[in-house]
Amino acid sequence: MMKIFYFTGTGNSLAVAKKFNGELISIPQVVKGKNTLVYQDEAIGIVFPLYCLNPPKMVREFLSRAKLQTEYLFAVATYGNLAGASMQALQKAVKSYGYQFDYMNTLLMVDNFLPNFDVIEEISRMPKKQTQKKLEKIISDVFSRKRYMPKVTQKDRELSELCVPLMEQQDRGENAKAFIINENCTRCGVCVKVCPADNILLREQVTFCNRCESCYACIHACPQNAIHLKNEKSSKRWRNSEVTLKELIESNQ
Repeated sequence: MMKIFYFTGTGNSLAVAKKFNGELISIPQVVKGKNTLVYQDEAIGIVFPLYCLNPPKMVREFLSRAKLQTEYLFAVATYGNLAGASMQALQKAVKSYGYQFDYMNTLLMVDNFLPNFDVIEEISRMPKKQTQKKLEKIISDVFSRKRYMPKVTQKDRELSELCVPLMEQQDRGENAKAFIINENCTRCGVCVKVCPADNILLREQVTFCNRCESCYACIHACPQNAIHLKNEKSSKRWRNSEVTLKELIESNQ
């Protein structure tokens, strides 16, 4: 038996989590719930994206509060460009909570961080990233209970250090205040439903609060392409083809 906890904005991490054929549990749902976060199973996995070379704030909160009782604990981080020393930093953090991961790995996927990357170009690079081949290896490792930690260079550590101010800005939850809603908005409410942080209010107009996780789920899921960034590199949007909009909504509500 296996429990897989996941956080997803555009479907990449959920698509990966589904491949393990375990019991899927949404991190936003349990973090926002009132239950004590105590879980037990033969194996427990955490699957999440990297934002600014770090797990989302909500994932870090979950790991700081949860009591994970298992013989084998693993983590898989999805990313689009660089992973830095993210897994080493996370291992250090969870050790302070009284446990550690037996296996940690990263998986290169489509980068949909709109300020830096053109989604169309990123999609064209998918074959070179060999995501499926790497994922199959990770799944094999987990089912054989392999122990592993990615190696990092000094450059990786320096890059992660440079990203700390960006992460701190992200953690303040204010990034969504820079989002632009254009005249295409029909007030359909999809953005509200896919937001894992309950950060969006729909009244006479769409309003963003200060709990944004910077996952861009609202931007990429908007059926009218009505949510934009001033400095976005692409108007093309992305949702992992193995995940439906219904699944995203069910994950984040």
